[in-house]
Amino acid sequence: MLAVRGLAVARGGVTLLAGLDFGVPAGGALILRGANGSGKTTLLRTLAGLQPPVAGRVALPAEGVAYAAHADALKPVLTAAENLAFWAAVYGAGGDVALALAAVGLRDLARRPAGALSAGQKRRLGLARLIVAGRPLWLLDEPTVSLDAGAAAAFAALLAGHLARGGAAVVASHGEAGLPEAPELDLARFRAPPAGDGADDFAGVRA
Repeated sequence: MLAVRGLAVARGGVTLLAGLDFGVPAGGALILRGANGSGKTTLLRTLAGLQPPVAGRVALPAEGVAYAAHADALKPVLTAAENLAFWAAVYGAGGDVALALAAVGLRDLARRPAGALSAGQKRRLGLARLIVAGRPLWLLDEPTVSLDAGAAAAFAALLAGHLARGGAAVVASHGEAGLPEAPELDLARFRAPPAGDGADDFAGVRA
């Protein structure tokens, strides 16, 4: 599903990670570990095609990626259902909005404007985009942030179902990702050496 060879990624013109080699098969997942600023988000953005790599190669299904970033990517004036309908149209997958809302426990809030939802509800609605996207490879950046224990467990079950159907996932997480058998990749092993005079190459960089 995903093959990465010799990959180097940068943020703000600074190379953060280099020499990355890994793969994720259909039905499999990979957990990205690393401290704040280590490059987890930068790596996911590169895999998602939102920025070019410095070096190396990424092979994945054409139009096969759904990326859930820190931001929930919601339009506050649209209802929960309207937000998902918008994303279903963007992805062109014709996803079932009602099914997606039910899957994240928001069926009864379908007509509520996204701007009136709580932080946890907004996060769940943002993650529901994955369902309507209809893409096999999920790239997830701290997906359970703002979720309570019950919602986090429900998302873990949703993710497990995606993998059971032959999907795949790469998950950046500081805590429990709900995938106890998934291999982990410590990005500290791939941190690029500092450039120039050794000044703090992470100054002003949001990775």
